[in-house]
Amino acid sequence: MPPFAARLLIAIACGALALPARAAIVTRVEIAGLEHDAPMAENVRVSLSLSDAVGKDLSARRLNYLLREAEAETREALEPFGYYSPTIVIQRSDRDAPEGSEDAAAASTRAVATDAEGDGNAEAGQRSARSLTVSIRIEPGTPVRVRGWNVGVEGGGGDDRDVRAALAGFAPRKGEVLDHALYEASKSKVGRALAGHGYFDADFAAHRVEVTRAEFAADIDLRWTSGARYTLGGATFAQAPKPIIRDALLQKLVGWTPGEAYDDRELERLRRSLVALDYFGLVEVLPQPENAKDKAVPVQVNLTPAPRSIYTAGVNYGTRSGAGFSLGLERRYLNTRGHKALAQLDYANKRKAATVQYRVPAFAWLDGWYTASLQAADEQTDSLDTRRLEFVASRSGQYNDHLNLVASLHVLRERWSYFTLDRPTLDYQYASFVFPELRAEYIDVDDRLAPRRGAGGTLTLRGGKGGADGDARFVQLHASAQWFHGFDADSRLIVRGEAGHTFTDTLLELPPSLRYYAGGDRSVRGYGWREIGPRIRNSVGDSYALGAANVVTASVEYERYFKGPWGAAVFVDSGSAFDGKRPDMHTGVGIGLRWRSPVGPVRIDVARGLKAPDSPFTIHLNIGADL
Repeated sequence: MPPFAARLLIAIACGALALPARAAIVTRVEIAGLEHDAPMAENVRVSLSLSDAVGKDLSARRLNYLLREAEAETREALEPFGYYSPTIVIQRSDRDAPEGSEDAAAASTRAVATDAEGDGNAEAGQRSARSLTVSIRIEPGTPVRVRGWNVGVEGGGGDDRDVRAALAGFAPRKGEVLDHALYEASKSKVGRALAGHGYFDADFAAHRVEVTRAEFAADIDLRWTSGARYTLGGATFAQAPKPIIRDALLQKLVGWTPGEAYDDRELERLRRSLVALDYFGLVEVLPQPENAKDKAVPVQVNLTPAPRSIYTAGVNYGTRSGAGFSLGLERRYLNTRGHKALAQLDYANKRKAATVQYRVPAFAWLDGWYTASLQAADEQTDSLDTRRLEFVASRSGQYNDHLNLVASLHVLRERWSYFTLDRPTLDYQYASFVFPELRAEYIDVDDRLAPRRGAGGTLTLRGGKGGADGDARFVQLHASAQWFHGFDADSRLIVRGEAGHTFTDTLLELPPSLRYYAGGDRSVRGYGWREIGPRIRNSVGDSYALGAANVVTASVEYERYFKGPWGAAVFVDSGSAFDGKRPDMHTGVGIGLRWRSPVGPVRIDVARGLKAPDSPFTIHLNIGADL
């Protein structure tokens, strides 16, 4: 055999003998000593290369390397929380020997010693991997605290209200633990405040955090120079793939005059106004400080039209109205002036309603809509036959992020008859009313679909004259409110209430649609629809709601979700519709099933009235948002 070939075979054989044996499989990494601080423990865990190796076959050399790196990685993971001098003890133990036993300690010692010496023969006859647990015990030690603190903004930005607020909330401050996450968040907040008010040339005059480990102290020197404040320029609108709304209309939404001091809240206000119009599926409002001329920032608005038509269809069932269906068609934009139209049909065996609506965008004073709508409705029950035609002209306006105001004028024509024992044949009453209405709608919650924090409510004032001879007068004031409080991610408390009063001497001349009722869904569960309040009897002795001048209801409900989207609720409702000064309160209690469905919350409640209800138990089904 040639000398070269012989030397090659010898080298290959030596390399094969030198290949590392399968040393171990790390089955678990335990972190002890940080039970009081879950974020710190989690940061240590995700920083360990050893965590990525759990469940994998590791050679002796690779395992030894990961154990050496674990100490440095743990130390580095603690520094963002202000702990620079921890005590770290890393131990490994074989699963085969009981933890803490002399055999386990000896096995660990032998393995480490063998790995350190690089003796491959120690495991040459043991090719199967051992299961190991690695324990990292940490004593964080004394934290580093802020000793010197010099944070501020020089220049015009230092006097800006939002910038001053960001500086006032800057953390950590002198004497506090040097938490790097708080420091970076505070620094970003100051930077956003400067940029949000047009200080685009702001830069650091000093940017230093000096840690003295021996003294457990840190000195912060962080200062900005704000530079001059930019101004707002003109807004340019781009609609793609083709324009659907004329630019002159969109320009009315721009709430600033070019040359005003830059404020990104104006841009956010423009974005919300464009979204509220519902013409566009995508809205981008982009400031372009890089294209500023004479420090005037142009604003580019990119718009993508939404589908022009919205079609809706559904089926429904009511114990009084029977089976039915609903159809709807809405045109988001009829023309380049942004007009909208809506048509809806709700048809059931004993309940029918048709609605048409026309809306025109309004920009004077407050962004909103001019709306004209006409609704025809017909309803028959065992005791009531009513038919109504109502025209409404309104002007709505968004006062701020949470408050919407509506002023409207109503023209109502209604006929009705109660089929009673005294009057076995229908004897219709007719009434025509013209009345204005003012309505305020307030919503401030974290999630409108399923709120966990916040409140919402409405306040309505309306009044006018009419009736069969035109002499009936009335004034109504009605208020409703809902309050939500989340205890944790899976539970919340819901409190609801309403109160309404009618000022009139001719209640019986008011049509049923202008009277108050209580009982049923979103009122007092445990009682039937409109069961509570003044009642009359029909020809077979069944009672039916007559309607009242006043209403008051209240509800307390506790919800808890147990697994996934499923949960349960318990509740107490109470209330009354009444004519006198004192309400005859009816209380219902019950339990419910909750489901977070893809189309919104689904609520099924079973309730029992405590004051002689018509039915011993009632079942209530609600689908949709709480607000």
